[in-house]
Amino acid sequence: MLDILLPILLFSALALAAVGAVRRIRLWRQGRPSPVPVLRGLAAVPRRYLVDLHHVVARDKVMSNTHVATAGGFVAAMGLAIVVHGLGLGSGWVSGVLGWLLLAASATMFAGSLFVARRRRDPPARLSKGPWMRLPKSLMAFSLGIFVVTLPAVGVLPADAGGWLVALVLAAVVTWGLAELVFGMTWGGPMKHAFAGALHLAFHRRPERFSTKKGSGGNRSTGLKALDLEDDQAPLGVETPSDFTWNQLLGFDACVQCGRCEAVCPAFAAGQPLNPKKLIQDMVVGMAGGSDAHYAGSPYPSPERGDQPVGEHHGTPHGPIVAPASTKDGKALVDAETLWSCTTCRACVEECPMMIEHVDAIVDMRRHLTLEEGATPGKGAEVIDNLIVTDNPGGFDPGGRLNWAADLELPLMADVERAEVLLWLGDGVFDMRNQRTLRALVKVLRAAGVDFAVLGNEERDSGDVARRLGDEATFQSLARRNIATLAQYRFDCVVTCDPHSFHVLKNEYGAFYPEGQASDYPVWHHSTFINQLIEAGRLRLAPGQAARVTYHDPCYLGRYNGEYEAPRAVLRALGVELVEMQRSGYRSRCCGGGGGAPVTDIPGKQRIPDMRMGDVRETQAEQVVVGCPQCTAMFEGVVPPAGDEEVAVKDIAEMVAAALDTTPVSTSSTPRDASTAQATEEVMS
Repeated sequence: MLDILLPILLFSALALAAVGAVRRIRLWRQGRPSPVPVLRGLAAVPRRYLVDLHHVVARDKVMSNTHVATAGGFVAAMGLAIVVHGLGLGSGWVSGVLGWLLLAASATMFAGSLFVARRRRDPPARLSKGPWMRLPKSLMAFSLGIFVVTLPAVGVLPADAGGWLVALVLAAVVTWGLAELVFGMTWGGPMKHAFAGALHLAFHRRPERFSTKKGSGGNRSTGLKALDLEDDQAPLGVETPSDFTWNQLLGFDACVQCGRCEAVCPAFAAGQPLNPKKLIQDMVVGMAGGSDAHYAGSPYPSPERGDQPVGEHHGTPHGPIVAPASTKDGKALVDAETLWSCTTCRACVEECPMMIEHVDAIVDMRRHLTLEEGATPGKGAEVIDNLIVTDNPGGFDPGGRLNWAADLELPLMADVERAEVLLWLGDGVFDMRNQRTLRALVKVLRAAGVDFAVLGNEERDSGDVARRLGDEATFQSLARRNIATLAQYRFDCVVTCDPHSFHVLKNEYGAFYPEGQASDYPVWHHSTFINQLIEAGRLRLAPGQAARVTYHDPCYLGRYNGEYEAPRAVLRALGVELVEMQRSGYRSRCCGGGGGAPVTDIPGKQRIPDMRMGDVRETQAEQVVVGCPQCTAMFEGVVPPAGDEEVAVKDIAEMVAAALDTTPVSTSSTPRDASTAQATEEVMS
């Protein structure tokens, strides 16, 4: 009887899955066009899955091995079951070998499902529940059922073992597994991520994220995609789910609801109304149409009324994601405050095992709110107006950019026209605290004999905050004007102490160079450049500062650009004791200063910088060393708990400047002599 039932069950499940796949693809294709290399993308899936995706999954060794056993066992068992039981191919010893391989695959899958069941017995809060709680049973049903029905095929049991009743029971068990793992893969359910996830890897909107060399953990692609402001047919940002590109919708559908993004999101931890996992699931709801009533994970936090109940939000593919102010009930897929809570720190993207681009989606939706509706909250609109009028977010007189350095006699590019290093000052020039950092950096550069110059009043804001607030037009205007200014001068590299300026100059300005031109100079964060100076022997340091320090990784230097080692190498050269926070490196907690968060100022149950300074105090460090003006401002605004001593906040340039030998290598950066030029070229190489 099983010889008849199994082929029917297997091929029925495959046929229904194919119908579901067509239906799912139609949902994705509601999005805007996005050209992809279809065959090359499909061919790249094995490498992207086994190397790039597992580079992230393998951070949790137990779950990584569990995933290999269950997913690998299922793929092998399903393929072999089709051959052995569905097609009945092979005879004699061939059939026996295939049968034993099928037994091994299904046994491996069953072993993995036991670990899944253990995980689901008391799941962490970040994991979605609901239908996901039945997944271990479905995995066991399929693997155990296939294992038992294969025993007669290898001669362990007689072909008619158990009779028709046992055959029906086994068929029911196999059907249960097929319904969840094959049929449910395309129609919806916990296994949907397997089908959508494979295609998401094939047609990812950032294919440059994936490795091209064996053993590589993938490449970094973090610059936002530019809007074509000249295209009258293209929407300015994303208003409805169908305004996303089709492969963005596909990426949302690939979400496995593991909650890793939720666990690392600083806004969620602070009780602000954002949960990255819930946001992605809301986009899936909007793509298909309906409400979030069936969502089975952690809801959005709400500082006023606790967790927001599910079932209040709803949407359609062509309906608004954020309800217009005139809407009666004020509810659509998400509330505007959800989008404005994001600090754009990319912790969610870094942790996502399906490589979903949460930040891209959030900024796309912000663009619509800012450009089309003028609905930037808090002081965001004022900041944008200031950028338009004065070229800086604070609205300061642009002619006062160098007032802080009147006694430093900084060389201007307009005067020298050529320098080894262009020092990009950033809008920290208007902040008294950051002026101390800039003065320290100038002292370090002069001590090393670096030939540098500044743009002075010709420099404008890099446009980072405008872009993260969704004002792509203002960002592009600032970028093009800065590019035109840079094109007038000759320099070998740009150095800045602002990771946000560093990021946009390095990774986002390239899209706006005139046709036929390109940026042919490297951009360095000052911690990296200082480390190069130390390694080249151009800085003489006298250790003896604070004995115990901890270092905070700025998001736009670490997660965005992969620089974790250089600042730590500088601290080691200073001879201090470096103690790491529990969350450091790629898992560093955001300071709360990115993405325009300080000016949109969405309330939560606590402040993000307060949480981060709590991490600092746990290390019992005397100082926290930073490398970002925003981080400095956020941390120095934290009031320590009663009875606790205030932890000093120092930029890494200040640490180095304080440790300089009393006999510097050089006291002037200009004019440049041959030996200085040669030494700087060695650093550049």
